[in-house]
Amino acid sequence: MLFTIEPDGPVPIYQQIRGRIIETIATSEAPVGSGLPATRQLAVDLGINFHVVNKAYDLLRQEGLLRIGRKAGAVVERDATSGPPSPGWEEGWVGRLRTMLAEATAQGLSAEEIVEHCRDIVVGFLSVPCEGSAIGEAS
Repeated sequence: MLFTIEPDGPVPIYQQIRGRIIETIATSEAPVGSGLPATRQLAVDLGINFHVVNKAYDLLRQEGLLRIGRKAGAVVERDATSGPPSPGWEEGWVGRLRTMLAEATAQGLSAEEIVEHCRDIVVGFLSVPCEGSAIGEAS
């Protein structure tokens, strides 16, 4: 898995890392059982502090997407075929989705444009997964 971050961007780096990993899980680029780089290695690859990577990994662990062990490191715990999410997850997600949709509406996108963007993104997640695995690139 290869992704980029914006060190000086408006989104905190740990959230960017979390988001990119979730996208690789959604696209099946990182299926259940896939290992992720060690926090220190990913931090070196991205040129950031390893505590930032650790924070992203810990959030993903709390969300049930990663399993973190001493020997195996960070391993993808679930994917789209893993069944329903844990109780309460959907409520939080709907709240975040509501905020994103409100932002799009406030910026002037029509309902049709918003739905079209949503459809395109979901279809992208369902397309054929990428082959190979590499990670870490700062922009």
